[in-house]
Amino acid sequence: MQGAILAAASIFCRIIGLLYRSPLREIIGDDGNGFYSIAYNIYTIILLIASFSIPLAVSKAISARLAKGEYKNAQRIFHGALAYAFIVGGLGFVICYFGAPYLVTDGAVPALRMLAPVIFFSGILGVLRGYFQGHSTMVPTSISQIIEQILNAVISVGAAYLMVRHLAATTDAEKLHRASLGAKGSAMGTGAGVLIGLLFCMFVYACYRPRMKRNLQKDRSRHLESYGSIFKILILTITPVIFATAIYNCSASIDQSIFQFILGRKHYDELTMATLYGIFGTQFNVLINVPVSMASALSSAIVPNISGNYAVGNMEELNKSITSAIKLNMLVMIPCAVGLTVLADPIIHLLFPTATALGGKLLMMGSVTVVFYGLSTLSNGILQGLGKMNVPVKNAGIAVIIQAIVLVPLLHFTNLEAYALVIVMIVFSLIMCILNSMAITKYAGYHQEYAKTFVKPFLAAVVMGAAAFATYYGTHLVTVHVGNYVGNAISCMIAIAVAVAVYAVGVIKTNAVTEEELYSMPKGRALVRLCKKAHLL
Repeated sequence: MQGAILAAASIFCRIIGLLYRSPLREIIGDDGNGFYSIAYNIYTIILLIASFSIPLAVSKAISARLAKGEYKNAQRIFHGALAYAFIVGGLGFVICYFGAPYLVTDGAVPALRMLAPVIFFSGILGVLRGYFQGHSTMVPTSISQIIEQILNAVISVGAAYLMVRHLAATTDAEKLHRASLGAKGSAMGTGAGVLIGLLFCMFVYACYRPRMKRNLQKDRSRHLESYGSIFKILILTITPVIFATAIYNCSASIDQSIFQFILGRKHYDELTMATLYGIFGTQFNVLINVPVSMASALSSAIVPNISGNYAVGNMEELNKSITSAIKLNMLVMIPCAVGLTVLADPIIHLLFPTATALGGKLLMMGSVTVVFYGLSTLSNGILQGLGKMNVPVKNAGIAVIIQAIVLVPLLHFTNLEAYALVIVMIVFSLIMCILNSMAITKYAGYHQEYAKTFVKPFLAAVVMGAAAFATYYGTHLVTVHVGNYVGNAISCMIAIAVAVAVYAVGVIKTNAVTEEELYSMPKGRALVRLCKKAHLL
């Protein structure tokens, strides 16, 4: 239930992100989006090192102590994590702000500097979210994410519009200046969103304090951990988690650097490179990340459960948790990948009406990464919950090296351009899947079930994809008469609705999801009643 809450919030946030990307693109263009993506990639790396994985690490440390009734030690972990976030977040801010001219191209510097203070606030916000997750409640995190994303969308579009509305864009220099300011305006929204999310979580924590004080009175700790030992635990726990996530996510920045360097050697100008990267970053990547966000949410949600069961040696419940998470993950990732493949171009033009054909082609080619990234993201969380923080670091390092080795000749010897970025994303995510799965088998004694987790959902998704394809192009013959955009939108909505219905029938009829499993899902009884009324069960 907690995983479903966090996953639903994450997907809702991604949808909001998709919706505001279209008007933002119309305001700042693909080149402006390119500069924002370049700045955001570097900001993400610094954020990852400084604070991004703090919620995961804090929830793991707190949940392990709560499982033993050590409420005072759990609270001390929280205080120590706050001190850690202040120090590391402050260093991240300094590096991001003053190092911007050395980290990104000139057009992306204003956006990166605008993002610098967000690193500091994100650290504190991450500790609060980890505190709530460690107490097995994802509601504060979920609500704060939604509020954060709504304000991000509003401020991003509004600030970008105000910054570029009076600027001419006739010469290349004027276009470059306009795109750079537009990217800066978009970055303002990210900062405003994080700040409002932090204020909300601080309010929730203040409301939670009376309950926390009652729990402290029931404490069963045999000894209080010193703050020296707590800082040692935090460093040994947070640092590997941060580096695992950083290496896992730094692939985008490495790709970006290689992309700019090699295309620059081929005499591509800055605006052309920014436009190509903007299409890849804000059309392909944004859409891929919508379903993958669910895997990220499940990864965060499953860590306290795995840590608690592993701490008390309950291996049976541990393996049940892993099985449930992977199965739920694949039940969503597989149909999303198939749907994005068969409806790639219609979806791109639904969200970005004036987009070129490149975005749709990239999405069709790379939608399989939804499955690979979904599984590898979740398996990262499982390994971290098992206390094997260094394993994802090693696996990600291997995958990054192979990815770079593949990307260099693809860009140097071919004209694949943005397609090369998609190819290496597939390579990276597939390698991570394989290596992480082998590690989970080794350390948890977990043996993957394939038929109900992968094969049956895939068969149902293939039928779903065929139905969606036929529905879209069948209805588009009629709806095109009301206009290209409106006709495309109507056909997309109908095709997606048909796809959802066909897939739901498919997974039940193939027994990929049993009645017992339906009961265990959120609103399970209502789902079973609905299926029985439709004679599916």
